[in-house]
Amino acid sequence: MSIGNSPEDDRPSIGRVLQQARIAAGLTVEEVSSSTRVRIPIVHAIEEDDFSRCGGDVYARGHIRTLARAVSIDPEPLVSQYDAEHGGRPAPTPAAPMFEAERIRSDPRRPNWTAAMVAAIVAVVGFVGFTFFKGADDGGTSTQVAEGSTPNTTSPKPKPTKTTDPKPVPSDSAIAAAPRDKVTVKLSASQGKSWISAKDHNGRQLFDGLLLQGQSKTFQDKERIDLVLGDAGSIELFVNGKKVEDKFQPGQVERLSYTKGDPEVG
Repeated sequence: MSIGNSPEDDRPSIGRVLQQARIAAGLTVEEVSSSTRVRIPIVHAIEEDDFSRCGGDVYARGHIRTLARAVSIDPEPLVSQYDAEHGGRPAPTPAAPMFEAERIRSDPRRPNWTAAMVAAIVAVVGFVGFTFFKGADDGGTSTQVAEGSTPNTTSPKPKPTKTTDPKPVPSDSAIAAAPRDKVTVKLSASQGKSWISAKDHNGRQLFDGLLLQGQSKTFQDKERIDLVLGDAGSIELFVNGKKVEDKFQPGQVERLSYTKGDPEVG
């Protein structure tokens, strides 16, 4: 008596799905590795359904999500398939810091950044409080907010002229009022969706994810913004209030850097 295979047994493997999606997107393994920071040997291993090089289930699930987004497919069915084939979903762990460590190198500045964020929030709170009490005399001030949550206000501080790195605000008015002592970059997914990554001059991750068609993101830093665009042909760029006229092809992966003197592709 023979037993038929279940539908799950007939579905393609995780590695096969990722490989076919990458080929359909016109990307090489090297381009996917460059855009995701997942090392080339690990990309090859995952496409061959060898997850032993990932360093555990948490890393493997994180890599599957990242590679799926880079080739513009939904990662959730693949993650569920991985869980089903490897004994179920693992217990909750701080996956993001662990996964980030697997990328090409760890960031030695991370502990210092935590302290810097605390100082930054204190400075922004002071600035907002000062503006609240002095705004009428100053004739109004444009408030810029650090990347992350918008702080709620109270205590005034004596130095309102020094603020933290402003938060990306996806609006045309923010671009028009881009300060000359900072670099402001706006990305609009006008032609389709694209995976994007943005970092500040310290290498801190400002954004790493999918920008859907019609969505926009604005990033600002005092020195430099580094970008990786998974599908540069879908993205419209504005740097320091000016549109970047470079024409990128659909599906083209681009690594760009912009400073206060741009727009010029870095």
